[in-house]
Amino acid sequence: MSQKAQIGVTGLAVMGRNLARNFARHGHTVALHNRSYGRTKELVEEFGHEGTFLPAETAEQFVASLERPRRVVIMVKAGPATDAVIDEFAPLLEEGDMLIDAGNAHYADTRRREAALKAKGLHFVGAGVSGGEEGALHGPSIMPGGPKESYEALGPLLEDIAAKVDGEPCCVHVGPDGAGHFVKMVHNGIEYADMQLIAEAYDLLRRVGGHSPAEIAEIFKGWNEGRLGSYLIEITAEVLKQVDAATGKAFVDVVADAAEQKGTGRWTVQAALDLGVPVSGIAESVFARALSGGKDERAAAAEAGLPGPSAGAEHSGDLVADVEQALFASKIVAYAQGFQQIQAASKEYGWDIDPGAMAKIWRAGCIIRAKFLDFIKQAYDKKPDLATLLVDQYFLDAVSGAQDAWRRVVVTAAQQGIPAPGFASALAYYDGLRAERLPAALIQGQRDFFGAHTYQRVDKPGSFHTLWAAEGRPEVDA
Repeated sequence: MSQKAQIGVTGLAVMGRNLARNFARHGHTVALHNRSYGRTKELVEEFGHEGTFLPAETAEQFVASLERPRRVVIMVKAGPATDAVIDEFAPLLEEGDMLIDAGNAHYADTRRREAALKAKGLHFVGAGVSGGEEGALHGPSIMPGGPKESYEALGPLLEDIAAKVDGEPCCVHVGPDGAGHFVKMVHNGIEYADMQLIAEAYDLLRRVGGHSPAEIAEIFKGWNEGRLGSYLIEITAEVLKQVDAATGKAFVDVVADAAEQKGTGRWTVQAALDLGVPVSGIAESVFARALSGGKDERAAAAEAGLPGPSAGAEHSGDLVADVEQALFASKIVAYAQGFQQIQAASKEYGWDIDPGAMAKIWRAGCIIRAKFLDFIKQAYDKKPDLATLLVDQYFLDAVSGAQDAWRRVVVTAAQQGIPAPGFASALAYYDGLRAERLPAALIQGQRDFFGAHTYQRVDKPGSFHTLWAAEGRPEVDA
């Protein structure tokens, strides 16, 4: 075969197909492969006019059609399917060639695969890709990890197809081995929190304020023109104004109230537990989805008639303005927690991730793209080792200005029996950060009492244990 492809895509479901088309639209010759050749033929027949595609029936033909170093993008289901593709292609590749997993893989799997392939002289790149099928086609946010040297050959192609902000691509080398997939996982965790907070804002505006979905759509449309401007706020307005053609009812009223999930939110919380990072906002959003899907438990509660408040007090302020403040402050907390988790993992695994660069590549193409990511980038540009976004002056001023309204919203939700775990947990996290003393001192006393786990004192160094059963309960060095 005389003509060679600059990059190849194996796995031509919607995301793989659209990535292949994106590469071709940008002038790159793209090799195509799929387990069933019919899907490959369909792509060429329907979209062959968009660029140059080299379809292959077999893995051997596919690999032979690629220029060196070979760049093979894997777009299959995460888990065993990805391992199967790697096992199929790795023996066909040569030293310096690369396999790029652009799916939602668990970062621990990516670390394992990268180490195994490195021993064979192959580069493995775990690349987070955000933006859904539209982003894959028109310009996603791309978070590639893996060896730095692999980015020299791969990076220009990824930057070419990525979303752009003022001409800058939303793509950067994140760090070694699993760094790219870890950052994409946290991106999705923040996305969970963001969506939960938006849903709580809608619920309060409807149940407390009495606004219709169409009216709330207009409120969100207005918010999207201000500091809350973001993709998720924008599409929320679109969803809320939609009318169901079959019934004439608001679309949101005919959708079952059970939110599904694919696992990246759970992964984020599990990883945070391992790292000891409090991502309470993300965790509450995952648990809220789980609760929404608990049909048996909710049915049992309804049958038993679990009582709510006897009389909910009226909201004491301007509800719409207060909910906007609560939403913005809680959103800041969710992002602060996510970035803290990224920094903790970077330190744990030696990834040397630049948090400001992550904010930069999330400004377009991805699901959590938002106006205030520019301020996050500026915060980390000023101080790369920032302990938390909440102490940066912009965000400090924002939450300080929001907190009275934020507290009113949480109080109203509690008094009226409306679940708002996202708003409430974000506020509790904020109050926990600013507390001079936390009741954890009592917990340490309890732990020492029942398990001799020791404790530290505020007035002298060292670890101590109290002999609780001894007369006078003397304290000893532990």
